[in-house]
Amino acid sequence: MSSEKIKEDTTMTTAPAEDAPALVKKIGRTTYIVRVHFSKTSRKTMSDKIKRMLKNEIQQM
Repeated sequence: MSSEKIKEDTTMTTAPAEDAPALVKKIGRTTYIVRVHFSKTSRKTMSDKIKRMLKNEIQQM
């Protein structure tokens, strides 16, 4: 698996990769870079999304 090449798909991002916030995590010899972007047309707030996630998690208990 470490010999596989991963092609970055930038067709879904709205911001250039260098401007998007990124989380970097190194596990062993593999470095994972996760870029974050937010939709400018979304009607839900971050608060709405967190409440929905918490409600779903409570229902699974």
